[in-house]
Amino acid sequence: MSAAPRPLVALRDRLQALPRPAPVLSGQVVRYDGLHLDTTGFPAQPGALACVQGAQGRPVLAEVVGFEDGRNKLVVTDPGTPILAGAGVHLLPGGQDVAVGEGLLGRVTDAQGTPLDNRPAPVLSESWPLAGKPLNPLLRKPVDQPFDCGVRIVNAALTMGEGQRIGIIAGSGVGKSVLIEMMARNAQADVVVLALIGERAREVGHMASRLMQGDAAARCCMVAVPADRSPLLRLRGVRRAIAIAEWFRQTGRRVLLIVDSLTRVGHAQREIGLAMGEQPTAKGYPPSVIALIPQLLERAGPGLPGEGTITAICTVLADGDDTVSDPVVDSARAILDGHLVLSRAQAQAGIYPAIDITQSVSRVMPDVTDDAQQSAAMRLKKLVSAYNANRDLVMMGGYVKGQDRDLDEAMQLWPQICALISQSPRDPVTLDDSRAALMAVCGTAEE
Repeated sequence: MSAAPRPLVALRDRLQALPRPAPVLSGQVVRYDGLHLDTTGFPAQPGALACVQGAQGRPVLAEVVGFEDGRNKLVVTDPGTPILAGAGVHLLPGGQDVAVGEGLLGRVTDAQGTPLDNRPAPVLSESWPLAGKPLNPLLRKPVDQPFDCGVRIVNAALTMGEGQRIGIIAGSGVGKSVLIEMMARNAQADVVVLALIGERAREVGHMASRLMQGDAAARCCMVAVPADRSPLLRLRGVRRAIAIAEWFRQTGRRVLLIVDSLTRVGHAQREIGLAMGEQPTAKGYPPSVIALIPQLLERAGPGLPGEGTITAICTVLADGDDTVSDPVVDSARAILDGHLVLSRAQAQAGIYPAIDITQSVSRVMPDVTDDAQQSAAMRLKKLVSAYNANRDLVMMGGYVKGQDRDLDEAMQLWPQICALISQSPRDPVTLDDSRAALMAVCGTAEE
């Protein structure tokens, strides 16, 4: 058999050298219930994005959440969108990465990176995995430096560390939003990443107007997904915020990550889990909710040597003021490095921030403070506990001075204790000033 003519060989080589378009992975819709849809199978992994052809010709974004029996399972970002049986579905590239960069500072974006502040899209030249990069826990830096959050009672008696994960646990209307706003504005951090997940649209606008102005905006990045958005977008929103924080940590920055709220994230996962057929367990939460919380929280913390830190503050809504038995509260308390419990009684008494120091704890405080401050903090908790336990008895005149030494001291020092606990949202207090205020009230060692 004779060889091919030389011109044909050259033409073949040129054709082989031409770039070939990537194959389009696609399928068709076979089931849809308004949120969850099944398609004919095509190669895709959970977390990938796909485009679904809507009934009105408008494309609908969806995320692959699993596959079973030769079908792919997806969740749409816009629940209730009309989609016809047999509608085309094709995979989109890059669904598992997010664009990151310095251009995010001073901006408010949604779960997909679309600006919400009526400004042009930020120019971002780098990307980061939406699910993060795993770190060897033995190679991470220790949490051994105090973190100045700008709140006097936290700095003094519940001192945080750089790279700590801490929760703010409270019922509705007790002051969680005011407290995180204080920390976002006053904390000593290089970058503040604020994730508003499942909150009211009014609160999103209020927080943006307060924090994204002036010098504060130069170090702040906000990812907002209001409560009326789909559960898929709420989950992607919190993952995107954590990915942004991880990228800034890799650049050596001290990052403050605020997630408001972790409970709404759990609710989003509950909606998806139940739609996927998971069996509900405690209080209607499927097992995937309990598994999601450590997956998210473990991504925060200190980085590797040469990198920065992510100090995470997560609000946890305690339904009905149940700060003990709620599954999300209990799971978060177990995985976090501490928690701040807000007291409705203190809020009703006009003491803000309404942090109940007798129920709150910072597990890293012994590593970042000296013995004298720790002793003073324990004495403060003892006095507050004695006063609160006997307040009604004292008010009714049933207590005679001299019967209880701790209660006598607590009653004498109560005005100074209230001044130590209370703080105006606009007045930041440094670590040194907080320690000095604590020592001035409770610094005398017990005999």
